[in-house]
Amino acid sequence: MTKLLGTREVYGDTLSELGAVNKNIVVLDADLSGSTKTSVFAKKFPDRFFNMGVSEADMMGTAAGLSTCGKIPFASTFAIFASGRAWEQVRQSIAYPKLNVKIVASHGGITVGEDGASHQAIEDIALMRCIPNMTVIMPCDGIETKSVIHEIVKYNGPVYVRVARGKFPVVMPEDYKFSIGKGVVVRNGKDATIIAMGLMVSHAIEAAAMLEKEGLNIRVINMSTIKPIDRDLIIKAAKETGAIITAEEHSIIGGLGEAVAGVVAEEFPVPMKRVGIQDKFGQSGLAEELLAHYGLMPKDIAVAVREVVKKK
Repeated sequence: MTKLLGTREVYGDTLSELGAVNKNIVVLDADLSGSTKTSVFAKKFPDRFFNMGVSEADMMGTAAGLSTCGKIPFASTFAIFASGRAWEQVRQSIAYPKLNVKIVASHGGITVGEDGASHQAIEDIALMRCIPNMTVIMPCDGIETKSVIHEIVKYNGPVYVRVARGKFPVVMPEDYKFSIGKGVVVRNGKDATIIAMGLMVSHAIEAAAMLEKEGLNIRVINMSTIKPIDRDLIIKAAKETGAIITAEEHSIIGGLGEAVAGVVAEEFPVPMKRVGIQDKFGQSGLAEELLAHYGLMPKDIAVAVREVVKKK
């Protein structure tokens, strides 16, 4: 049976653990701490937790100010508000002066489910990726989430991390260590490479297993750092497998697919296809129903792989 872990739950627990050893960590939330799981930190360290209310722009500005006093602020809210409502403050007050603020946004993508289009951030990676100085990360499972939080505390500079509402299948080994800017080959193969982020890593692994029965040997890469992207690993995959497929729970515009395509086009052009949300808004529904509706299931990735392999 596949083990499932909630990335937002792991975030809350890890932040609380780190708070006990690093007194400079402070946490800000925009009245959603029960959902973002920063409530775990709030209960343990109430003097270092600030509920800013439904005031996301103010939260980002306050986080910026705290960082100038030697604190390590973690600012959390839903991805749609962190990347959308507070975008100007993130750009002007955090990224432009390159301040040490960690934005960990939950409820990213369409797996937010029943909350519908208004709460489903499908463009947050694009919005954060285009800001200079910003590091953008999406862990593929709970194990990677824990390692990501440990790493970004040590990193000096602005970071955006997207976690999810639902639970993700565990992909990485217990002793896995995340490195900013480094992708990881989670399955070897020679006929094509699927480069995925977040939940789509587990879907890519399933797709590769399906295709193996057809005689196709597919490599899978977990590209959890979307910026700075691992150019060397992408070029190596293009050279060795001759075909690239990207998979993301995000719009194909401005996300992982375009980041990878930019490297492939400049360095080693090969046939390529982007699996993701095709320039549409989300809608209300169960997470699994939405993933199927928007073509983000393992079988959809497998279809894309077959198409691209034919073009080699």
